Amino acid sequence: MSIFSKYEGLSHSLSSITADGGRNPFDVVIERPISSTVGLIEGRETLLFGTNNYLGLSQSPAAIEAAVEAARKYGVGTTGSRIANGTQGLHRQLESRLAAFFRRRHCMVFSTGYQANLGTISALAGKDDFLLLDADSHASIYDGSRLGHAQVIRFRHNDADDLHKRLRRLDGRPGARLIVVEGIYSMMGDVVPMAEFAQVKRETGAWLLADEAHSVGVMGEYGRGVAEADGVEDDIDFVVGTFSKSLGTVGGYCVSNHDGLNLIRLCSRPYMFTASLPPEVIAATMAALDELENRPELRHQLMDNARRLHAGLNAAGLRTGPQASPVVSVILDDVGQAVAFWNRLLDLGVYVNLSLPPATPDQHPLLRTSVMATHTPAQIDQAVSVFAAVAGEMGINRAAVSA
Repeated sequence: MSIFSKYEGLSHSLSSITADGGRNPFDVVIERPISSTVGLIEGRETLLFGTNNYLGLSQSPAAIEAAVEAARKYGVGTTGSRIANGTQGLHRQLESRLAAFFRRRHCMVFSTGYQANLGTISALAGKDDFLLLDADSHASIYDGSRLGHAQVIRFRHNDADDLHKRLRRLDGRPGARLIVVEGIYSMMGDVVPMAEFAQVKRETGAWLLADEAHSVGVMGEYGRGVAEADGVEDDIDFVVGTFSKSLGTVGGYCVSNHDGLNLIRLCSRPYMFTASLPPEVIAATMAALDELENRPELRHQLMDNARRLHAGLNAAGLRTGPQASPVVSVILDDVGQAVAFWNRLLDLGVYVNLSLPPATPDQHPLLRTSVMATHTPAQIDQAVSVFAAVAGEMGINRAAVSA
């Protein structure tokens, strides 16, 4: 028996997606970025609407120059974990900057956003504790629960009342209760009603962790995320996020006012046993954070663009999520339809993400777009026009897509 036998079903599914010469949607190569919004794919200039590069800062000249200068000064890697030789002055500077940005006392920086959730959640919630997770939580959140061996209780997506009921059933049982929600959910772009969850936290004495990966740089007067926008930052015990969205680099973090966060450095396995971020990434991230703080017009333009894309796709007869955010997904009926639509979009010069069950809510395949502050109105209108043309070719409109 082959060690790969357990993946025969996956192999069959992938073969069906790529049948008749279709592309592998999980193996697209962006040969090089021409700008934040245009990349070279299959030798053609292609509009990028699937990169999560919300503020366009992956191509920031200031961040690029900071990275080059840091590489020349410090080298290109640390060759060690943070608790060995992997902590340099730049790491401490970034942690101080992030703590100040979020108005918190403590910050831990991780090598990826995935590890930030994995390392924080697994260390906070152990086998004698309860993790209360939104049903649509990101894979990194579920993986963190497995690594920490906490008892997992799922509540209905964005439903604070359902969470409250489940917490009441735990009355009298020992163990800490950690609630985990996301600011903006990455598949449909829907925004958490953070104030409602903060109220549940206050009433039940639970702890609250907010994953603001897709909402930092997007929501709030100063770009600190949904908790800031809803006026409940003081109710959030831990904020986790990533550098790979609005900041355009790679890495992750957890910030908190709880002094115990520093103990997590000594018991979070993903933090303890992973090489730290290289100096050029740290320097680029700090330069991007400067731009996030000093250029509020970027997030204003981002939300204008999100509303334009959301409205345009709906006007074209396509079904999307209920609200405009930087993530706008088109909902389709079946995998074959979604794969064909995605391939045709790429033929016509628009790159988006193809998201398939079981990774999607309600088992519907999605054409997931992410918009940027740096997209021009003309680029957004062009993308909408291509979506409309493909929908017309395939006979798809809102009435034809099942609810």
